[in-house]
Amino acid sequence: MSARNRRSAAAVITAGAAALLTLSGTAATAMAASAAASSGSPAKGSAAMVAAAASAHTLTVPRGLTTSDGTRHVVVNGRSIDFGTAVRDLAWNPSGSKAAFIDGHGDLVVSSPDGSHRVTVAANPGGQTWSHPTWQVTAADRANQIPAKNNLIFSARIHGSTVLEGVKATSNHGRPAKISLNGDGDGNVPQTNNTWPNVGGSYGSSVYENTHTGEVYIRDDYLRQQGGALTKGSEPALSPDNEEVVFVRSVHGHDHLFVEDFGGSTNTVKDVTPHATTDYTEPTWSPGGKTIAFRAPTGTYTITKGAHGFGSPVKVSRHTGLPAYRG
Repeated sequence: MSARNRRSAAAVITAGAAALLTLSGTAATAMAASAAASSGSPAKGSAAMVAAAASAHTLTVPRGLTTSDGTRHVVVNGRSIDFGTAVRDLAWNPSGSKAAFIDGHGDLVVSSPDGSHRVTVAANPGGQTWSHPTWQVTAADRANQIPAKNNLIFSARIHGSTVLEGVKATSNHGRPAKISLNGDGDGNVPQTNNTWPNVGGSYGSSVYENTHTGEVYIRDDYLRQQGGALTKGSEPALSPDNEEVVFVRSVHGHDHLFVEDFGGSTNTVKDVTPHATTDYTEPTWSPGGKTIAFRAPTGTYTITKGAHGFGSPVKVSRHTGLPAYRG
């Protein structure tokens, strides 16, 4: 059964159930204006110089876009915030009120948006490498007796084997448990070599990659943990409406971004960065599902969906790191 059909079945079962922040380089613009005025240049020339200076020093950062790079500083809306501890693989809960990340000790930590009020949700027992936490937050479905969820799912490398584990996000030194992965009738899904989990939508569905098969998998937690392979790729992210998944695939020596669309009767896969001349990696969806932010060697970029598909990449930050949207 396709991912789209599984979600359609869930919908039947449960019947009833950017603004942009402009970083304008104000100081540089003001200096250019001042220089033009003091030199006695015509007003028209001064305006041109100011416009050129603004253009050269302006980046538009989508509100809520953050980057983490393993240091203690997280860039939020273009501003660097000191979290007071190393921050790796930061992810935000849907409301943006809490951040989850792996700290310098390798523990899974939840904090306030400025890094304060840190709680160790789960302490790394040692000999393990944890990475890429993602929030699974869903409302209760009383009609089908399914409780609300507020979990953190992450990848754990244990004695050379990589598995997906989960723990309640409200835990304090909780004990993570391995997540079971069941097939949807098309064959068994791999239990190891799974990494890069990402949850999207209101049903708590997730996608992840398997480093052995080189494929992206989907796990539909809502329908008894059914899942299966979607396509060849890595570093997947599920759209907020569960209708699309973006992932990375190598094309002619560079990493491109592809989007698989579940919206039609058959799944379609499209290269949304066909002209890439560098590596585009670590994609993430905006809360509205119209924009994808991603990492490149020279900074953070976005592509936005229009009436005729996704547009060209736009550089929105000089900072490089894992991008994530806060609420």
